[in-house]
Amino acid sequence: MEKTPLGTSVGVDDPYAVAGVCDHLTDDGRCRYALDRAEVDSSFVAARRRAGYTCVAAEPSVPFRECAKYRSTTTGRACIRCGLEEVRIAGQRTARPLLEEHHLSYHDADAQTGHEITVSLCRWCHAKIHTSFARIDDDARPAIAAIAAREERRTLEKAELSFTPASERDDL
Repeated sequence: MEKTPLGTSVGVDDPYAVAGVCDHLTDDGRCRYALDRAEVDSSFVAARRRAGYTCVAAEPSVPFRECAKYRSTTTGRACIRCGLEEVRIAGQRTARPLLEEHHLSYHDADAQTGHEITVSLCRWCHAKIHTSFARIDDDARPAIAAIAAREERRTLEKAELSFTPASERDDL
């Protein structure tokens, strides 16, 4: 199983099997990285320019891992392991999120290799992945504490959405 730089598990054997499409891929199959960052990596951009800015992996036979600039970061609103959905309460900036970004691969800063691949995990599954042999593809249910935290937030959310006229409020 893949490991973090500190040696803990990331929960998968092959991060690319879980990864999605590249964050830089546009709807029309072009590479946004090459379109926006000509000054950062001129040789990569020059190669993409010669190819009409077409994504390296735009052809089905070429895997995303072949691209030097591949990145797949999560925008998930639910834990990919247990399915727990995020509930955020407006105005509570100090409340810890139910979901966390989990890195499946780590960029090697010295060799300039590796790709950033992240997924969403609830903080309970995230802890299990890093502290045991738990895997992302395990058949898992949300932890009891996770369900309690989510329901507490849903109760607060419903209270925020309900309308009570000022004339009926006791706290004024």
